[in-house]
Amino acid sequence: MKPANQVVLLLFSFLLCLFSFQAFAENNHCKLTLGYDSWEPYQYLDVGNEVRGLDIDLMLMVTKRMSCKVDFKQGAWIDLLALMKNGEIDVLLGASKTERREQFALFSEPYRTEQFTLYVKKDDKQAHQLKTFSDFIANGKKLGVMDDYYYGDEVSQLQDSNENGQFVSAIIGEMNIARLLDDNIDAFIEDSIVGASMIRRKGLSTLIVPHNLSITSSDVYVMFSKKSVSPEIVKRFNLGLKGVKQSGEYDALLKMYKL
Repeated sequence: MKPANQVVLLLFSFLLCLFSFQAFAENNHCKLTLGYDSWEPYQYLDVGNEVRGLDIDLMLMVTKRMSCKVDFKQGAWIDLLALMKNGEIDVLLGASKTERREQFALFSEPYRTEQFTLYVKKDDKQAHQLKTFSDFIANGKKLGVMDDYYYGDEVSQLQDSNENGQFVSAIIGEMNIARLLDDNIDAFIEDSIVGASMIRRKGLSTLIVPHNLSITSSDVYVMFSKKSVSPEIVKRFNLGLKGVKQSGEYDALLKMYKL
């Protein structure tokens, strides 16, 4: 082969490798915008204005394995859901899987479970005697809930027939605490760990206590916008999540948060 032809061949090979590398980088580029709510100990903004929490730390462990950059956007859960539907944010954490959400979102493998508890005033003797959520509704009690949260089939059915306005929605959990103390509601439903954390942090354990009524543990997922995230990214996330669990990092994270 003549030298000139060899140079042309080498140049062609170099350009082919360069284009292949660029295509690989573009296909594997990962940048996600994560929406988060104030929901300690899972998601919160700490005193140094750093986004922290069990769910946040786990997300960063997984995305590090994916070589993926994460940006944060704070907001109320119901507003973040609307942004996800439009593809304006990519990821939400601590989500339950429902048919309605599957219309606009992809879901990871489950990464933890959650249990909801009913909280009441310590001195509300009637409330402590009621045994079911239906009993609360039948007795005219008002229950505080979070906007667009899923509390299981039983509560969802009661909410669907909420003709008398006995389910009162809030955009943040602290609003339910304030309403209970002001007698605007008679009880509120909250994640057991989040509820205990809020009450302890505010020094209200002598006024507000967990009722014996709770909702059985259910799986929790990471939710991805169908408009902005490909199934391939979700697949890579699941592989990273599996790696974090197998490495022992997840168990260490649970111990750190005393869960």
